[in-house]
Amino acid sequence: MSLARSTLRGPRPVAAVVLAVLLAVLAAGCSGAPASVARDDAGPGVTLAASDHLGGAPVYLAQERGLWAADGVRATVTTLPTGRDALNAVLGGQAQLGVVGDLPAVTAALGGRDLRIVADLSRFSDWRLLTRTDRGITGFAALRGRKVGVPQGTNVEYALSRMLGSAALTASDVTVVNLAPNQVPAALARGDIDAGVTFPSFYDAARTALGARYAELPFGGYTARTLLVAGPKASDASTSAVLRTLVRAQRELAADPAGARKAVLAQSKGALQPGYAEAFQPRYGYGATLSAELLAQLTEEAAWAKTAQGLPGPADRAALARRLHTTPLRAVDPAAVTAVTAG
Repeated sequence: MSLARSTLRGPRPVAAVVLAVLLAVLAAGCSGAPASVARDDAGPGVTLAASDHLGGAPVYLAQERGLWAADGVRATVTTLPTGRDALNAVLGGQAQLGVVGDLPAVTAALGGRDLRIVADLSRFSDWRLLTRTDRGITGFAALRGRKVGVPQGTNVEYALSRMLGSAALTASDVTVVNLAPNQVPAALARGDIDAGVTFPSFYDAARTALGARYAELPFGGYTARTLLVAGPKASDASTSAVLRTLVRAQRELAADPAGARKAVLAQSKGALQPGYAEAFQPRYGYGATLSAELLAQLTEEAAWAKTAQGLPGPADRAALARRLHTTPLRAVDPAAVTAVTAG
């Protein structure tokens, strides 16, 4: 699914440009939309690859309400299935900025990729292990020797590792089956796996697919963070402009949660269901920050990734601190930066 929207325009005769601007302003006035929405061709063009709709809700709210132009940004937003895909778009040069999970950002850093973490946009910790009543999995220790489906390379894989760790288990104690997020419910229903961990947007699909056989184990021992990352093509000026818009969107989200949910649902183009958004969006904590807590978590995840995935880069706190690029967020909200970094 893509929410790509090109706002680049080619040269036009002066008279045509003037007429177009007048018509746009008149249209905005008639519709009640702010005039800034019509001024979508002002300022620098920025490409942004997004993923998790609720974690990245400020991005979708800004897109739906046309907030970018108020900060002089021409944003082209493309939505991809996972944060791993959004990260690959940034690393491959298809996007300047990406909305990704903490684990993909950590693995990219350990792999020596040119990536900067410029903000922690949201936090979520309401995870579930999905299973079946006929598998007898009533605690995480019962996963030993079982088949567990998970989309590897995403935050969900790290969530599974924390679930296993809570019962003194590791991935070597289970058979990990790599599945796309939307494949986990069907695999459970067929009995191909004994348990699964996936994105919260697929919890209801699993409940529907399994019916009376559905079972789950709640887990709050891992806080997933939705990050805004910048690739080598992103300038500090354009990144700060994007962050200003997202901070504005966060304020609107806090002031009107119901309206924000409607905006996110509209931008999801049917990928999200109203019931899910209503139930889970309040469980996210929003606010663009770069905190000491984020740095501590990234360091823990890096140590895990080096062991679990054999990645070569340094996983110490100082190495991860160098990946936090504070300049753009400091320009927007200096108080939001509490992590001690090199810059």
